Amino acid sequence: MRSLLTSTCFAALTTLSASPLLAQEGEKVDLLSPNAGVMFWTLIIFVVLLFVLSRYAFKPLTAAVEAREKKLEEMIQSAKADRDEAARLLAEQQKALDASRADAQRVVAESRITAEKLRAEMIEQTKQQQRELLDRARGEIDNERKRAITDLRREAVDLALAGASKLVERNLDDQTNRSLVESFLASAPVGGNGRGQR
Repeated sequence: MRSLLTSTCFAALTTLSASPLLAQEGEKVDLLSPNAGVMFWTLIIFVVLLFVLSRYAFKPLTAAVEAREKKLEEMIQSAKADRDEAARLLAEQQKALDASRADAQRVVAESRITAEKLRAEMIEQTKQQQRELLDRARGEIDNERKRAITDLRREAVDLALAGASKLVERNLDDQTNRSLVESFLASAPVGGNGRGQR
């Protein structure tokens, strides 16, 4: 087939190159006047060239153009798919970010609630300790007061006994006198209406 193509091209070129030589043999060649022989050979060369190009050049060119179009279409589809995938990933990232923000806000809110509860518990614990300290201090004060009253009574008994023994000038049994005065003082009211504090 190639040899046919080559021989056809060679014949066409020979004919075209021979036409001007044939024209030079004659007188003057008018390029604008129609010449049937040139027209015939031009038409034949055109048809042969059209056949050869359609057979060997147009099909590969068309196939290359179609392959290029197909490749471009595939690239466009791939770009669309990539864009859709990127949009989906962006939406997922946005959801994850929103979820993280919500979790962070929830943790902060829970931390505030926990801190407030802890603060309230610590305040209550401090108040309880304060009450216990006050109660202990009041108990100690009350014990000290009772001890002071007991010491005063003992002193009063001792003074009363010392004064009575000087007045009576006789020495009675110290233990008997002490129990007698203690029973009197125990029966006397502590308030101070004048009785029992003579």
